[in-house]
Amino acid sequence: MASKTLHITNGNQLTDYLKKLKYAGHFLTWQEMLCEGPTIEHIASRAFYNLRKEFLQECYDIEINKEELIEEMDILNHIEQFDEIILWFEYDLFCHINLIAVMNLLRQKGIELPLYLVCSGRVKGEKELKALGELTPEQLQKHYTERIKLTEIDKDLMRSLWRIYCGKDHNLFKPFIVQNSSFPYLSNCLRAHLERFPDSKTGLSTLETHTLKMIADHNIKSTRHLLGYILNFQGYYGFGDLQINRMISLLEIFYVQLDDRLVLNEKGRQAIEHAHDFSSELQSPMVFGGVKKLDFQFSKTENKLINTV
Repeated sequence: MASKTLHITNGNQLTDYLKKLKYAGHFLTWQEMLCEGPTIEHIASRAFYNLRKEFLQECYDIEINKEELIEEMDILNHIEQFDEIILWFEYDLFCHINLIAVMNLLRQKGIELPLYLVCSGRVKGEKELKALGELTPEQLQKHYTERIKLTEIDKDLMRSLWRIYCGKDHNLFKPFIVQNSSFPYLSNCLRAHLERFPDSKTGLSTLETHTLKMIADHNIKSTRHLLGYILNFQGYYGFGDLQINRMISLLEIFYVQLDDRLVLNEKGRQAIEHAHDFSSELQSPMVFGGVKKLDFQFSKTENKLINTV
């Protein structure tokens, strides 16, 4: 008998890995990056598609293959062939925003099948957080065996978070940072999200400041070398090459390339010492859901977003 499980994964690499390991069922691969760019609440809509298409084209020169997308998502229009859905998403912000969206898409489509989460992160005996695709077959099977059954309370939580993300007041995330839930890494991701707004004293986000400190503290030979460092030591962000390369380019005013390494210039030294506000020089037009990045700053003293003056 054919498996009646629908697996929704966070990318092609994991889908291929699960198929190689003979996980039974059908697969839907979610390939969006909703942690950046504008979003609206109604995901299964032409307006949402057009909004994302325009952003991906303008910001990253990514052209959406409409036919491929329609074919991939059509499986949700034939949900009667399944009796459960397994969500495969990781510990980071990139994955969690996508997870929030996927759960809301299922709700918007009226899909009420039993829902389970397989979420990687901390692994016993391992020092670093692990992505699903980095797990050994045995570790992956253990995660699958211990998958979390999601409740109506969990679904309501995701609905609230999606509304906030698509809205204008991201300080509304704050109460959820200290709230217990079935999502073991949600608190870390929400905190990381607030801290990617510009710091109120320097105009740089936490990850941007961390990147400059990497240049100061390590023998970084090139921007390509720097990319590798950030990919490995970015904590709960989970950004890919495209996003990190974009950030590295944005930070060019803070460092210079010498013969054999990157070195911070005077602006870079002032930035990591919190000695100057560079907000006016870092004009990034990025949008996070319903909020423009430059409209808010993160105040460490108040532990919240404040309006940019």
